[in-house]
Amino acid sequence: MSHKSAEMYELKKKVEELKGYRGRATELVSLYVPAGYDLNKVMQQLREEYGTAQNIKSKSTRKNVLGALERAMQHLKLYRKTPETGLALFVGNVSEQEGVSDIKLWAIIPPEPLKVRLYRCDQTFITEPLEEMLRVKDAYGLITVEKNEATIGVLRGKRIDVIDELTSNVPGKTRAGGQSARRYERIREQETHEFMKRIAEHANKAFLPLLEKGELRGIIIGGPGPTKEDFIDGEYLHHELRKKIIGVVDISYSGAYGLKELVEKASDILKDHEAIKERHLIQNFFRHLVKDTGMITYGENEVRKALELGAVDTLLISEGYDRVRVKVKCNSCGWEELKTMSESEFHVYKKKLTHCPKCGSQNLSFEKWDVAEELIKMAEESGSEVEVISLDTEEGQQFYKAFGGIAAFLRYKIQ
Repeated sequence: MSHKSAEMYELKKKVEELKGYRGRATELVSLYVPAGYDLNKVMQQLREEYGTAQNIKSKSTRKNVLGALERAMQHLKLYRKTPETGLALFVGNVSEQEGVSDIKLWAIIPPEPLKVRLYRCDQTFITEPLEEMLRVKDAYGLITVEKNEATIGVLRGKRIDVIDELTSNVPGKTRAGGQSARRYERIREQETHEFMKRIAEHANKAFLPLLEKGELRGIIIGGPGPTKEDFIDGEYLHHELRKKIIGVVDISYSGAYGLKELVEKASDILKDHEAIKERHLIQNFFRHLVKDTGMITYGENEVRKALELGAVDTLLISEGYDRVRVKVKCNSCGWEELKTMSESEFHVYKKKLTHCPKCGSQNLSFEKWDVAEELIKMAEESGSEVEVISLDTEEGQQFYKAFGGIAAFLRYKIQ
């Protein structure tokens, strides 16, 4: 995985976190500074917003908005100029207790240049510009064709989406009684022609918007017999889409499973595509597991140990991995505890642990951080590759459910 891909994964986690917060009033500040924009102008705008916010009638809302703006202006002073790709700031009171202020700030330097300039004070953080960055742009059109059914889909990233499933009334080869063979064949040909036109209409509707956006990389067509060639040779598709056909593949199935088989059979054509790379990566992991080569490891503790030793060649982390590392410390006696748990377990743990188990003090401090981000940072520092495994493929689901979503290929065997 490139450094940019690791940044995209971390950005996705941050966006998910930001979307989970909701203010008690319009008091959460979102600020987007596009690449190349003058920070002095941003500071001037925030000072003006600060002056306006002093007129807010609600005392608590006024206090939180002013606090957020002060924190934002204070943070902007750390930059001599706008970062190369721009800057997104999110500031606000995220306390779950009414009347208690807990103003937090997130500063995100995006992996791609920001093109939007925005200031918003609302009940939620505005994350749409970052979500658009996370959206996979490149897409492949998929069509499976048989005499009496067809499926249209789109491969985007590692996900296959079914767009349309069509069926026809094309009669079988056995002619009905009383009809001449020639007349019967003409009916079949006409029905087939109409069905092909209908497939093309649905495909045009699905793929032309992608083509206009510059997102359609190619179209792959599959089917069990010669119907797919008849569909192509009949020039039913829009002429611009016909230019995008990059492969014709023999497949056995139809429907959603047919689209999956189409992608698998077209692996040579799509060899550089994310879904194919991921499938080969997980299959290679399973081969090492079955052969017990000693060149893989899995589980947080085992992977963490391998990273500390510098033994990891490639770190594998599932998109679904959501564990956090929690450190609790007693500020009275110095007692500490370090644990790994899910986000929901952390909330229960924090509510239950009200007193230090050593001295009984209530003066406890909690620190929490994302395990995946921590391990990715460790991997990058030791020169290891990082691959994020999606939940959109069968192999990705298996990796997450059977191995907890964390594993590694090793540089050498660990004793």
